[in-house]
Amino acid sequence: MSTKRNGLLALLGLGAVAWWKYKNSTPEEKQAVKDTFNTAKDNFNKFGSDLKSKASDVASQVQNKMDQAKTSAESSVNQN
Repeated sequence: MSTKRNGLLALLGLGAVAWWKYKNSTPEEKQAVKDTFNTAKDNFNKFGSDLKSKASDVASQVQNKMDQAKTSAESSVNQN
């Protein structure tokens, strides 16, 4: 339990130092931080959309394979 508490305290301390450093930085440095976050957000959104499109591609491929298997099974039943 103390490990979790120490980890949370360390994280809280890092957050406080980062906030203090940001508040005392120049406007140019603040803009650089904002640009970095915006770039990271854009990359994350792009990754999410790419993942979503790949998932829907896989789903449509599976649906096509199922339709082909169903057609094949129906045609083999109809022949007999």
